[in-house]
Amino acid sequence: MSRTFSYKRSDRVSELLKHERSDIIRKEAKDPAIGEITITRIKLSDDLRSATVYFGVLDRTTEILQAEEGLGRASSYIHRLLGKRLRLKHIPKLTFAFDRNLDYSFRISKLLSEIEEEGD
Repeated sequence: MSRTFSYKRSDRVSELLKHERSDIIRKEAKDPAIGEITITRIKLSDDLRSATVYFGVLDRTTEILQAEEGLGRASSYIHRLLGKRLRLKHIPKLTFAFDRNLDYSFRISKLLSEIEEEGD
């Protein structure tokens, strides 16, 4: 009996990578420049050789560029740990990028709160 998946392999690998990377960054990456971040999404190439990891900054005192540089410094370390944890032929090359959608969502939420306060 064969199983069929309704989504691409790259989507499944992307979810697996998102979970493992988040765990590694939260528990093992010691660079203070990274601060409190969250992995929002991962865009994986179809050949699974490269991945853009989008992140959001939860702690507003952390500078976005500082966090991006810290993640860049930690990328080879994260790549090495992923190689040990995952059973993949190739671990994708990591590139980190700030997810502007998360920042946009925060601004919308803030504006809605302000409108609500004015209505009271």
